[in-house]
Amino acid sequence: MIGVSETTDREESEVAGVLTMPEEWRVFLERYGELYVKVRADGDELVDLLDDDQLEALDRGERVEPWLGEAPAREEALVASEERLGVRFPPSLRGFFLASDGWTRLDAWVDGVHPCGRVVWMRDSEAGRRVTETYDSIPGNDGDVQLFRRSLEIARGEDFWLLDPTDVGPDGEWAAYEFAPKYGNPTKYPSFSALIHSGYESMEDDEDMD
Repeated sequence: MIGVSETTDREESEVAGVLTMPEEWRVFLERYGELYVKVRADGDELVDLLDDDQLEALDRGERVEPWLGEAPAREEALVASEERLGVRFPPSLRGFFLASDGWTRLDAWVDGVHPCGRVVWMRDSEAGRRVTETYDSIPGNDGDVQLFRRSLEIARGEDFWLLDPTDVGPDGEWAAYEFAPKYGNPTKYPSFSALIHSGYESMEDDEDMD
């Protein structure tokens, strides 16, 4: 239900340091993919994600380390995307793209992180414009509407992942938001790195309960 919402602050979720270097991201994303396959993927999805050797290894109870991302973005492609949008991406997002130009599976209601060439202002995407107009039509949503109009959309599915270039920390990181249109109440994180770490931590919690 759409209505007046309050932003939920999740700054305490950043238990790990902000990842900025491509090498750091590569190590983390390999762990993320391994945990995703172990905790979240079902049978049909596993067939799509793993080759025959990996499936056999998984059946034997062995570790598999699938790469659920893409090839690294080239620096010139990253710069071209920044010039198109008129901003320089925050350090953790730049490092992510230089490790993987997009991501295909996340522990969230989004389809994956956009490649750098598809990052867009939320106000300019079809889905983002539709959500913004809907929220703008309901009194009391001014804060959310302003957030939508100034934020980059870096992932979208049923929910959105957004970065706010007007809210920059001392480390150069932009505030990040996870936003579910049907519920409202954007959840705020101190960085893109913290946002993606939150899904990893959620999977770890579920693994511990198994």
